[in-house]
Amino acid sequence: MTATLDPPVRTSPLLDATRPPLRPVPLRGAAVIAEVAAAGLTGRGGAGFPMARKLAAVNAAVTVTGRTPVVVGNGSEGEPASSKDRVLLTTAPHLVLDGLAVAADAVGADRAHLVVTPAAVAAVRAAVAQRSDRVPVDVVAAGEHFVSGEETAVVAGLEGRRAVPGDKFRRVVESGVHGRPTLVQNVETLAHLGLIARSGAAWFRSRGTAAEPGTALVTISGAVARPGVFEVDHGAPLRDVVGLAGPRGETPVLVGGFHGAWLAPHEVAGAAFCRASLGTFGASPGAGVLIVLPAGASGLAETARITAYLAGQSAGQCGPCVNGLPRLAAELGRVAAGHGSRPDDRAELYRLAGLTEGRGACHHPDGTVRLVGSALRVFGARS
Repeated sequence: MTATLDPPVRTSPLLDATRPPLRPVPLRGAAVIAEVAAAGLTGRGGAGFPMARKLAAVNAAVTVTGRTPVVVGNGSEGEPASSKDRVLLTTAPHLVLDGLAVAADAVGADRAHLVVTPAAVAAVRAAVAQRSDRVPVDVVAAGEHFVSGEETAVVAGLEGRRAVPGDKFRRVVESGVHGRPTLVQNVETLAHLGLIARSGAAWFRSRGTAAEPGTALVTISGAVARPGVFEVDHGAPLRDVVGLAGPRGETPVLVGGFHGAWLAPHEVAGAAFCRASLGTFGASPGAGVLIVLPAGASGLAETARITAYLAGQSAGQCGPCVNGLPRLAAELGRVAAGHGSRPDDRAELYRLAGLTEGRGACHHPDGTVRLVGSALRVFGARS
């Protein structure tokens, strides 16, 4: 099951291609941080970290180091089941560039980079050529690996190194591109920032929930009649969100992408599209990916296929990925193929997961273990 790269099938404020560039930037410096904090904008790349806190952390690092910061728009989208960033960048690139300009002013950056999928490079460069922003924007093609979108991997790529994750404890807000304080934000987050700069925090909070305001772009694929990218409110019933794409039956849904978690049909019916609700099932919105399992398909077999792919996407830097993920994928594949008749198959999978989780140089093994654990919970030892 893979995501569609077709144009979105539903119009939305984020995907409005007719909106002109934001000139001049209406918010600057501390006013940006205050408005973003009031809006409650969080990252849309997967982690959901509050943007105002990131902006403040970069400014604090600038005060300590005295170095001019860098801002980076992250449209790497290494997740194979996600299309939202590519669709956003090719449909409404100026909105992303507006947000990048606002962020640059907020932290006093003198350089901006926009890292995008190869398919979006031409459209984004054409949009940049139409603008006269204070801070120049360098458009860079993203790395092609699953892990290339992790923020330390993005920084490594911009420094001319291999775009793979570095130390997961490194704070790029303090020491990022060439050691300078660096703000890395997903391109959808920047698009929301561009809209907040235009319309304000109260407007942003008019959708979503009090705890998780605003909207999000979601890519829905799998066993659906209308795969594509949709803008939905945080807190919307998950069944209604999936329903936008016309699911073929009530089947399990993988929520959050390849590092996400499976939900059973009755859980989909009772969940809302927000962190608070999905968290009760060990899931999160992630980067806004929903994959509907075809009726009659083996959930374990699909998970084994994804796990084998993720094992092949390792940066090759540490044992849990190099050794642990292939073993986990092989064992799951064996069980999914019907060769797991031993009563301790589930115990062996959990044992391998325990040897892998929390021991990597980045979060890639942890996300893979979360996926496998959810499959065991939803589909059982054999499915």
